[in-house]
Order: sequence, then C-alpha cells, then structure tokens
Amino acid sequence: MEPQLPLFSDPASQHISLKDGELVYCPQFFTLQEADHYMQQLLTTIHWRQEGMKMYGKHVLFPRLMAWYGDAGSSYAFSGKTYTPEAWTPELLEIKDSIIPEAGANFNSVLLNRYRHGKDSMGWHADDEPELGVNPVIASVNLGATRRFMLRHVKEGHRFELELQHGSLLIMKGTLQHYWQHQVPKTTQVSGERINLTFRVIQYTR
Repeated sequence: MEPQLPLFSDPASQHISLKDGELVYCPQFFTLQEADHYMQQLLTTIHWRQEGMKMYGKHVLFPRLMAWYGDAGSSYAFSGKTYTPEAWTPELLEIKDSIIPEAGANFNSVLLNRYRHGKDSMGWHADDEPELGVNPVIASVNLGATRRFMLRHVKEGHRFELELQHGSLLIMKGTLQHYWQHQVPKTTQVSGERINLTFRVIQYTR
C-alpha cells in the first residue's frame, strides 16, 4: 500500500517536507460558507470547456472541463496548445487576493479544472512549463467533493498522497516540479463535483 499523509484537523498551515520539494497544506483555509459560495459562483460564471489534444493522430478529449483566466498577456502553453486568458471574475480576484499572503507569490493567472464526477481525472504530470519559471510557486484551491491527490518522485519512486477537501489550500513550491509528478486519479467512491483552481505566475508572455 502506498504511504498516505494524514488529513489535518488543525486549520493552520501544515508544512510538509518532501525530498526535493515542499508542500504547505491548509485544510480549512476557507470557511464552509465561503467555500460553498465560491463553488456555486464558479459553476455558473466560469466559461467551462472540454479541451483535448492529439494522440496517435486522433483528437482525444481531456476527462474534465477546463478554463484559463488571468492578466492580459498571461498566455499558457501545455499539451500542444496555447491558452489565452479570459478576464478575471470578481470571485476569482477575491480568491487570489485571499491566498497571496499565505503563498507569498503575486499570482497573475489561474487554471481551473472541473471534475464532474469520479470518472473525471488528471493524469501524471509536472507543472514545469517554461512560462512558470525555474522553481514555481503554485497554489491549489479545492472546492466540492474530496479527491485524492497523488505525488510520485520521478527518480526514486517515492509516493505520497493527500485527500484534498472542500475549502482547502495546497501550495507546491521549491524544486518540487523538477522531481515530482502529481495526478488526480479516477475513483468509483466519489460522485459529486469538484473544482480545482491552480494559481500561477507566468514569467513571460507569448
């Protein structure tokens, strides 16, 4: 069985030291009322799309809905496509301003992923695109259904996982993206929706 990091009952920041990386987990960063409000607002105000990529000559849809928002010019390229940001919504700005003091980074963009049910997922990857800089700080806000977040060390095979709950904040920083990959796997144990927001700093524009 893979090792699992425990859920924390303390709403304060929990610093998790990993080999070649660092995590900060705030399980109750937003109150239940705040998290419920943001969840409902984002479901209805965000322009959700199902994107995809070419694989073996075919167009394959990602198993989730996505959206990219941020400052003008903060375009982001991944999976063979460049995404131009939509303008910040009031709710996204509120969330961003709330997490900046904890994360210590002046975020200028956010990638939103909407997992409609347990069959929606995100495969193994690292957020190591050139636009993010050498050692990016990435802040992940989680709303809705609790989903398992898994990490694996790309060289040594170490694995860790967290159950990211409604209203939580996870910060990835240091050299983590160089040595670790992460994923949100499919599950038969979750039927509810989840929205994940990963706030980033784009270092240059395209």
